[in-house]
Amino acid sequence: MDSVCIQGILVETVIGVYDWERTAPRELLIDVVLDTDLQRASETDNVEDTIDYALVAQCVQSVAKMSEFQLLEALAGAMFTALFEKFHTFQVALTIHKPGILPDAKNVSVNMIRQRP
Repeated sequence: MDSVCIQGILVETVIGVYDWERTAPRELLIDVVLDTDLQRASETDNVEDTIDYALVAQCVQSVAKMSEFQLLEALAGAMFTALFEKFHTFQVALTIHKPGILPDAKNVSVNMIRQRP
């Protein structure tokens, strides 16, 4: 199985359970792994035979920008839906990082994996 991996996509979104979290957008970092077949791209050297990294980042950023979820898990669900709609991938793994949300922790994150429905 081949994968396209992008780490640390910066997104801004309103997210959180508490009122103080919902007063302004906050920065999140998204890691995405899309499992796909890269054999053809390895032979043709043509971007049309692979998953365009820039379009993946743009998709994730667009979902985040348009959402106002309370939970990181719900945001991930919306991202899974969009990624499966736009890209030929068998499986997607997402890690959503929410840095600086807890006073005694650098980062909180959720890691979720879904297969194409």
